[in-house]
Amino acid sequence: MLYRFFRTILFQLDPETAHDWLRNFLRITPPLALKRIATVGVSSTPRQVMGLDFPNPVGLAAGLDKNGECIESWEALGFGFIEIGTVTPRPQSGNPKPRMFRLPEAQALINRMGFNNQGVDYLVEQVRRTRFKGILGINIGKNADTPVERATDDYLFSLRKVYPWASYVTVNISSPNTPGLRDLQYGEALDHLLVVLKEEQQRLADRYGRYVPLAIKIAPDLTDADLPIVGQALLRHGVDAVIATNTTFSRTGIEHLPHVGEEGGLSGAPLMARSTEVVCRLAGILGGELPIIAAGGILSGADAAAKITAGASLVQIYTGLIYRGPVLIREAIKALR
Repeated sequence: MLYRFFRTILFQLDPETAHDWLRNFLRITPPLALKRIATVGVSSTPRQVMGLDFPNPVGLAAGLDKNGECIESWEALGFGFIEIGTVTPRPQSGNPKPRMFRLPEAQALINRMGFNNQGVDYLVEQVRRTRFKGILGINIGKNADTPVERATDDYLFSLRKVYPWASYVTVNISSPNTPGLRDLQYGEALDHLLVVLKEEQQRLADRYGRYVPLAIKIAPDLTDADLPIVGQALLRHGVDAVIATNTTFSRTGIEHLPHVGEEGGLSGAPLMARSTEVVCRLAGILGGELPIIAAGGILSGADAAAKITAGASLVQIYTGLIYRGPVLIREAIKALR
């Protein structure tokens, strides 16, 4: 009920302004106060995935906290794990504004943010300062002005920076808002990237005496013919998990709505069916050898349960949190008991 009131105010603002306001609110609100409001009646529902112990299977998806500025607040809201980023080696402002659009009739967003962030050094400093001891994923990408042929250099740079601080690292090769990025999901480009990252992961594990799992985040727009090829590549190179999925270019079913012609990735309820289908197909391809973290279109506890039924081990929430608020976290946790 309280969030409905705040949402009424937030939805009168430009979407990106509302996002910034919410982030600043979380930064200044004591986590204990948030916990008293948001996590009443939430019980522990532990899961072990990637060799990590998750207090519950409901996580924050990357994108809401690109710079890692609100980590303790997300934990206080009840998330079992938190993924920050996408972060790039160097700070960048992202794409020109406006670059985020609400589609309330569809409980959806379109964004073309373009990895706006303060850079990996800033993010690492935020993580270093936090008292958070839970599961922290750090999502890494390439700078927009880095040629796709040199994308591996950016991923290696950020992997080395975040490795000591991350519970797991997500390699984002599926954002629709960085030109050429999705090309890394295919063929020799994917094989080369995975070989280099896995070799560096082992070197860093030896150096720090701690193995940090690598997850790859894929697009929902991969075809049914592409998915077996990608899945086999992930297995062949020993990737630790796959996140399915990122946002979509598709506008199927919402063609009549305002803003539908805006460029960018669509998230929210219209993504639920395709994203869950990708999870299901991947589960068949991977045969239980690789865990799936499901993201895309979760607006209810039933949606979260559908992802698990399709073959996921964990779920992540982004757009649903904007439309439903913290009640969605509690609802999803209860649905996955």
